[in-house]
Formats: sequence, structure tokens, C-alpha cells
Amino acid sequence: MIAALGLLVGIVAGLILQPDVPLWLEPYLPIAVVAALDAVFGGLRAYLDGIFDDKVFVVSFFSNIVIAAAIVFLGDKFGVGGQLSTGVIVVLGIRIFSNVAAIRRHVFHA
Repeated sequence: MIAALGLLVGIVAGLILQPDVPLWLEPYLPIAVVAALDAVFGGLRAYLDGIFDDKVFVVSFFSNIVIAAAIVFLGDKFGVGGQLSTGVIVVLGIRIFSNVAAIRRHVFHA
């Protein structure tokens, strides 16, 4: 629940403060957001399954962001950043939808 509240507070703060993102960081920001969303939905699923661990969540949150950004960074260096960005988005998207489906089954018992 704390993760979902933190996500909500972060979204509201971003909309109100409208921070400037440095140009060099712009290609990695969408990947980092999707990776963070994957960790948040994974944490919510773990909470509903009764196996949530805050240490695992924090490590998962930051490692997802760092690993996803590193993959895209290396892809940019090798000249295939667009393809690796798409790959990362697809993999994380599948994980997000899988977690949302499990959350839906917990909430609606269907």
C-alpha cells in the first residue's frame, strides 16, 4: 500500500512541480518509469499474496530502473538503442500486465 501511495504522491508532485529533465536523460526516463511501475505492481501483488518484503521491494525498485536504463544505454552505444528500448518495454509490459491480472484475481476473486 505504501508503494501505491508513493506512486500517487510522486505523480502529483511531478504534475505540480513540473521538473526539467536534462536532455541527456530524456531517452532513459520512459524506460525508468516503466521499470518503476513494474516494481510497484510487483510489490502490490506480493502484498496481496502475503509475501511482501520491504527490502526486496526497494532493491527490486532501484535495480529494475538501473538495469533497464543500463540496457538502453549500452544499446545506444552499440547503435541499437531503439530496438533494445522496445525490447525492455515489451518485457516489462508483459510483467506489468501479469501482475495486474494477479491483482485483479485477488481483488475480484475472478
